[in-house]
Amino acid sequence: MKQTTYLQWAIENTKTAWWHDSAEPGELECAMRRGAVGATTNPFLSNLALSVNRDAWAGEIDRALSENAEPERKAENLMSIAITHAARQLEPQYEKSEGRMGYVCAQVNPARAADRECMFEMARRFHTWAPNIAVKLPATATGLDVLEDCTAEGITATLTISYTVPQVIAIAERHRLGIRRARQNGVEPGKCFAVIMIGRLDDYIRDVAHDSKAGISESDIRQAGLAVSKRAYSIYRQRDYEAVLLVAALRGTYHMTELAGADIIMSIAPPYQEMLLSEELPRAERIGREIPVDVIERLSALGEFARAYEPDGMAPEEFITYGVTQKTLAQFYEGGWKLLENFL
Repeated sequence: MKQTTYLQWAIENTKTAWWHDSAEPGELECAMRRGAVGATTNPFLSNLALSVNRDAWAGEIDRALSENAEPERKAENLMSIAITHAARQLEPQYEKSEGRMGYVCAQVNPARAADRECMFEMARRFHTWAPNIAVKLPATATGLDVLEDCTAEGITATLTISYTVPQVIAIAERHRLGIRRARQNGVEPGKCFAVIMIGRLDDYIRDVAHDSKAGISESDIRQAGLAVSKRAYSIYRQRDYEAVLLVAALRGTYHMTELAGADIIMSIAPPYQEMLLSEELPRAERIGREIPVDVIERLSALGEFARAYEPDGMAPEEFITYGVTQKTLAQFYEGGWKLLENFL
């Protein structure tokens, strides 16, 4: 009998689903054969998909470039090409799951993370591209306002630039308010996927620990994002939130194996898919295994971890100033959106 891979085991034996982390059609097709039921993208990945498929999408790209739109709208028009191709690939999954899965993320301009009106209008436009678009908004105070309005209008959203327990709680609460508004007006509410960028939190805590000479071990640091994700998941279950946790930015297979069994979505980039297919990994539900108390105590000596781990560690107005937020926004803009604005 052919032995199943870890990825197959997780799909067949746990509640954990996974989305492909790329907008490139060939990669997405391969991932769907492996069991992917959605796609996360960002401006960098959209630009990469356009570059790789320049010849295949030449007509659409040329039409977008010929419109002579201002740079921001040019980037948006180009991004729509990659996103709508992915949406068509995922539409059968969207239909099969009755709208529960089969989404592709379309991210608003990262430079607009504090501009409510601009992000909301972008969200409305992106929503028209396909029925299975999840508009990607930043988990800032502004982004939370836009999330609530989107939910109330029936627009599905993914909240990104998110690393912490207070952020995903705030996301779920604002989504719930949007649901109430939608139902009061007879509208089918938009769905919500709340991201935890698990590896980016680990990276940030590592930098803080090293810079402050805290003496925290690498073993402890590698459990920071897991601690946040497990605590967030426990709270989501206790409060029965409608939003769905989406764990992204993995830094190793342990980020999936240690969350196995959770009713969440994992966003998995191609290199980690290969590892999950080829490596011999422990096949057990581990979501219920708590991070050791002494590890949490050592990590909590760092204020930046405590802000991420404690449910009241930050107010929404502080999310945009959390250390790793501005770095990620800058990377998504400089390494993605700006390249789309200057695409030739």
